[in-house]
This record gives sequence, C-alpha cells and structure tokens, in this order.
Amino acid sequence: MPTHPRPRGPKPNRMDPDQLLDAAQEVFARDGLRAASLRAIAKQAGCDPALIYYHFDSKEAMFAALLARRFPPIQKELEALSAPEDPRPTALRLWEVVRIYHRNLKDDPGIRSLIRGEIVHGAEGLADILQERIRPIMMAVKSILDRGIALGELRADLHPLLGTFFLVRMHLEILDLLPTVLSRLMGLPRDRAVETGLQAWFDLYWRGIAKDPSIPLPPLPELSADVNATKETHP
Repeated sequence: MPTHPRPRGPKPNRMDPDQLLDAAQEVFARDGLRAASLRAIAKQAGCDPALIYYHFDSKEAMFAALLARRFPPIQKELEALSAPEDPRPTALRLWEVVRIYHRNLKDDPGIRSLIRGEIVHGAEGLADILQERIRPIMMAVKSILDRGIALGELRADLHPLLGTFFLVRMHLEILDLLPTVLSRLMGLPRDRAVETGLQAWFDLYWRGIAKDPSIPLPPLPELSADVNATKETHP
C-alpha cells in the first residue's frame, strides 16, 4: 500500500482528527493493530505523539473511530434496503448489497485489510467494537434472506446467517483479488475485471441459494449505476 512521505519542517501543533485517522489507518494496515504504535502513527502523520493524545486515548480508540467513520453510511443504506416493503425480487436486493459495499469500500483497501486482519486474529480487546459496527450490517442482510425464504424465492434449508457471511466475505475478497487476477488472466481493464468477476461470482452464489437455480438472474444494474435508477427500473 502506498504511503505518504513524512512532511519536512517543524511538526504541526494542530491537526484535524481525520488526518490522524488517515495516518493510523495506513499504519494499522501495514503493521497490524498489535504491532502499531502511537509513535509510528505520529511519524506517519508528521506530528508530535502528544498531539494524538489530545484527540484519542489509545490506538484502540483510533481503531474504533475509523470504524465509526466508515460504517454508519453502509449501515444506513443496508437498513433502508432491507425494508420489507421494498418490492424488488430478492436477487436484485442482494445484488444491491454488493453494490453498496462496492461503493463504500472499493477505494479503501486499507480499511478492508485492517478489519479482515483483526477478525482473523481474534480481535483481542476489540470484539465488542467490531460487533457493534458489523452486527447491524449483517442483520440487515440477513433480513433480506429471511424474506426471500418466506417468499419462496430461496431454498427453505438455507441458513440466513451463513448466506449473509458468504455474500459479504467473498465480495471483500473479490475486491482485493479481481483487479489484478482477472486483468492478467483475461486481459480486461481493471474496472471491467471487477464488474465481470463480481457478476459471474454473484450468479454462482445465487444458484446456490435460489429455490429454483434453473431460473436465470434478472438483468443486474452495473456497479456504478445509480441506486434510484435501479428502483425505478424494477418497481
């Protein structure tokens, strides 16, 4: 991951908290939360370590602030999408989940690797922070799957929480792998590789959870298509 060079000249005695969080995210993604230090974050930000303590009590507090900065927009969009009065078929609503994640996380590999790394390593001391941010998002997606089962669109034996996990987890993996892998294997531009790969993967995912996998997916809006336009196209 590219890093920003440390600014030359005297260290600033004031700095916006978001600048400190940007520096913390780079250090966390590079070193991991356990190995990271406030001194390293201060060096990345080009400020005195004391300035960090003015805004944050600890590196764990900075991690919590990073999640608080990133997750509320995703949660808000997914909770609106999970409203039972949404008339769109389950397949289109699940594809919209993919598009929401894509819009919010595609340009931020640092936060993706940071969260994934902490979950894999057991999130020691951070489990409550992660659960507070991730659980509402997972529950919103689960409610879409629950409704799909109730409507007879999805397999009755589908475990909604596992279905949610595979939808979210694999999409995050794909964001990190497809731009390089498919662009090299198939000669596709990076953006087209992501679009093509995600639609192919979603087709496989849908056939695994659909009650009748022989029925093809409806046309899926492109990742960059406007959300409101999607709702108007599929009333």
